[in-house]
Amino acid sequence: MTKNQLKFLTIALILGNIMSGLDSTIINTAIPSIVANLHGIQFMGWIIAIFLLGMSISIPLWTKVAERIGNKNAFLVTLSFFIVGSILEAISQDMTFFLSVRIIMGIGAGGMGSLPYIIVGYIYPNIKQRTKALGILTSGFNAAAIVGPLIGGWIIDISSWHWIFYINIPIGLLAMLLTAIFYKKESISKFSKFDTVGSALLVTGLITFLLGIQLLGLVSVWLVICCLIISLLIMTYFFIHENKEENPVLPLSLFTNKNLIGDFLLFALTWGAFIAVNVYLPMWAQAFLGMTALIGGMTLIPNSCFSIVASQFVYVLQGRTKTYYIILVGIIGMLISSFSLLIADLSIPLWILIFTSAFSGMGVGFIFVELQVKVQVDAGREHMADATSTSYLIRILAQTVMAAIYGVIMNLSLNQGIKAHSQITLSMLNKMSDCRTASELPAKLLPLMRAISHSGIRVIMLVSCLLLVISLVINYKFNPRH
Repeated sequence: MTKNQLKFLTIALILGNIMSGLDSTIINTAIPSIVANLHGIQFMGWIIAIFLLGMSISIPLWTKVAERIGNKNAFLVTLSFFIVGSILEAISQDMTFFLSVRIIMGIGAGGMGSLPYIIVGYIYPNIKQRTKALGILTSGFNAAAIVGPLIGGWIIDISSWHWIFYINIPIGLLAMLLTAIFYKKESISKFSKFDTVGSALLVTGLITFLLGIQLLGLVSVWLVICCLIISLLIMTYFFIHENKEENPVLPLSLFTNKNLIGDFLLFALTWGAFIAVNVYLPMWAQAFLGMTALIGGMTLIPNSCFSIVASQFVYVLQGRTKTYYIILVGIIGMLISSFSLLIADLSIPLWILIFTSAFSGMGVGFIFVELQVKVQVDAGREHMADATSTSYLIRILAQTVMAAIYGVIMNLSLNQGIKAHSQITLSMLNKMSDCRTASELPAKLLPLMRAISHSGIRVIMLVSCLLLVISLVINYKFNPRH
């Protein structure tokens, strides 16, 4: 491909990442307006859960679709899914329809989150150039994450929540146009058949697993266990089937590669730890420091900013520094962030939260770009697409599982606090998270309520730190230092 083609195709891939980044942050700002307008506050959590479900079940399938119709056509189809899903969500008149079409956006986002990194692996064979391109893609996502809450708040203030979905249409159409014009025709491999049985087993297993995880703490523990056991049985049969399949949807050879196993473990552990800071840092600012929701959301801006800087700096270090040390710096940065919140008391100033946010973002920036390149190198060109999509699926699953576990930890802490102090109710603790409703609470009980919530966050940050300590061990074991 010519330099001009590479430039405009990379812009198209960045636009796809920007749409994905915008949706992941704008939706958080819009959820209160959506549930109020569509009368579905009891389904608030499912707005995110169904989107993640669509992403998870589609990520490995998009790789196989791309093998048959080409990466170019597959990327165009994913953009189409996302645009159509955006239109349908924007015109939703009730929560049932909204949630039903939410999965369409999730399916599109699954391809938009994995295919650009696969495409970069093919169009940039030079490792240094690939690292730079991956850093730029990551920067696009993080830049969107920075402005997402601000744009979302502004749109809702001047118009309605429907427009946070309509803005995807021009961005998506521009990305499709650039891809259609500047992505040159590919040679497409021919395969004997599509692994329909394997795909059905994988999708069913993931749906059952994620359903069990999302129900954690909401229904009987036995129902959750049943979901997880059924998922385990389905996935066991899936792996047996894939071992015999000529063209498996998920090549099991990926999990016999020692280097890839280390890469996947590092992605799972670090992303599971990262979601703790990402979710509970804004809550700290709002519930403990009395900040507004806007200020609470803005505590994550340093996270995205430092992630952009770190992801670009990896390109400079590439070839000069061993992967072990680059990832080590990233893990230490994340560990500083989680450990700071673990030992912090309720009186810490806002700048400490900004400090922890910055270190968390720096760590993720170093780890993601370096580890994504390493996954592609370790897999080799033959399995690069499968390994890239698998690493993305692992990150999504790690965040989903750990977010549910952190939620259970917080709920247990709150329930213990309520049992020990009969004058405090769950409704009062909910009000404390919003500075507007916190003023309605008895002033003498606020310190006690904050202490109850703080105890839950401390346990969550302890778990986050433990995951990162294990990451240090995995990095030491799997990545050479000399």
